Amino acid sequence: MLIRLFLLLFWLPLAALAAEPLPPEQAFQASARALDGHTVEARFEIADGYYLYRERFKFAVEGGAARLGTPRFPQGEVKEDPNFGKVEVYHRSMAVALPVEGSVDGLKLKLTYQGCADMGICYPPQHAVVEVQAAGSGGPASSAGGGDESSRIASLLQHGSYWLILISFFGFGLLLSFTPCMLPMVPILSSMIVHHGHAVSHGRAFVLSLAYVLGMAVTYALAGVAAGYSGTLLSNALQNAWVLGGFALIFVLLSLSMFGFYELQMPSALQSRLSATAERRGGSLPALAVMGALSALIAGPCVAAPLAGALLYIAKTGNAALGGSALFSLALGMGAPLLAVGLFSRSLLPKTGPWMEAVKKFFGVLLLATALWFLSPVLPGWLPMLGWALLLIVPAIYLHAIDLLPTNASGWHKLWKGVGLAMLLAGTAMLAGLLGGSRDPLQPLGFLRSNAAAGPVSAVHFERIANIAELDGRLAKATKPVMLDFYADWCVSCKEMEKLTFADPTVAQRLAQFTLLQADVTANSEADKALLARFELFGPPGIIFFGRDSKEIPPRVVGYQPPEMFLASLDQHR
Repeated sequence: MLIRLFLLLFWLPLAALAAEPLPPEQAFQASARALDGHTVEARFEIADGYYLYRERFKFAVEGGAARLGTPRFPQGEVKEDPNFGKVEVYHRSMAVALPVEGSVDGLKLKLTYQGCADMGICYPPQHAVVEVQAAGSGGPASSAGGGDESSRIASLLQHGSYWLILISFFGFGLLLSFTPCMLPMVPILSSMIVHHGHAVSHGRAFVLSLAYVLGMAVTYALAGVAAGYSGTLLSNALQNAWVLGGFALIFVLLSLSMFGFYELQMPSALQSRLSATAERRGGSLPALAVMGALSALIAGPCVAAPLAGALLYIAKTGNAALGGSALFSLALGMGAPLLAVGLFSRSLLPKTGPWMEAVKKFFGVLLLATALWFLSPVLPGWLPMLGWALLLIVPAIYLHAIDLLPTNASGWHKLWKGVGLAMLLAGTAMLAGLLGGSRDPLQPLGFLRSNAAAGPVSAVHFERIANIAELDGRLAKATKPVMLDFYADWCVSCKEMEKLTFADPTVAQRLAQFTLLQADVTANSEADKALLARFELFGPPGIIFFGRDSKEIPPRVVGYQPPEMFLASLDQHR
């Protein structure tokens, strides 16, 4: 009896509340925009767990003399519906292209549609009157990215409150701090602080880290505002072979200082002026701020969605103050772990001693690895692999990998010898793979696999397009949905998409359903800039999808996605 009473009073009301359907205006949100002077796009955002019927759509002009042509529907999903039998439905989002005879200015559309919820509840036909947004409008209905992340973030900047924007971008930056783009900054900052020796206190180490992070943050804000105003591909200017080579040379010189080849100090006259009240080797705040700025310039061009969204908003609205503040907050979030590195570097290493020389050499190796990592996108494939092999083998020798252990060796001695042996074996495998024709440091011995054992190798082949005219011509001739990939030789994330995502057999099989086009914007020519500007992109990687009607189908893919995530993105474009 008590159990029945409990179910009646608590469980049944909660179950009913959980199963309550959304109001139709929340389940299906309609909008419209002008694609050009004679075409309107009616768009529907559909909540998860709901769908719309293709056959239930009707479109009409609300007043005015304009007339609508035959709607061009995207391909939907076939569903065995208990109410209507086998029908074609749409989930998540869909867009219909409507030819217009007459002017689209001030046009209002009357939309009729009907849908159901997966829970088994169907709605009566719904009616909505929407005003067509002008082409290029900054409103939500006209965003070029549709449902992609960078466009949603641009919308956050446009419609969110000031403090919500700053807090959100700080959170974005904190997440970005754990990506490969930020990892090279850790050894740079740590090595500079450790290099200053035992005289650096906890507070001083934190202040040095703060100077580094503020230099990085100011640079992000200034570079982001400049890129937004100019609309140019800033990442190309910062990630060509000459600029990257210069930055890599700086890191090599820093590493040589870690190895004791020379003492890295500012000129004595300038040092005495800047450090008159500080200890002589306490660290120079301006020098660390400059290094933070240089690090931001190098690592920043990994065009992640928060950065791209901020740049998109600045370019559209010219609100440099809000956009710059957002990027500054983004960089502070990215630098938060670096502050922890500086604060705790002294706590983790509390006492001076011979170990400090080993730590300095360790950071020297990390700085060399950072230089090689930066240069990898612009070097021939064999050279980075040779560099990684040497960076494993040479330190392994210093760890006594090939020396005999003394009979009274300590546990630490045995541990470091084991680490050295592992590094030596890995480096030797890379050298063997290099001689065997492999160019993948993660799979140096992959060439040893027989074709039978390895199975068929799936390859994705793109057709290159050089300008907007070629793109439009190819779209007009396409008989399948089209995927356009923006690529550059210096784009690390593009290489990751190529080697890890597109090479996945399942991804390659799914991509066979598309006409695959690729825009190589390595040269940053006027044609490259025009292609990027057409889709409001600030740099690769970016992937755009088009239907058989040559119209873009959101959402886009911005930044690197592993195979599983990319397959989920492809599911939205069936």
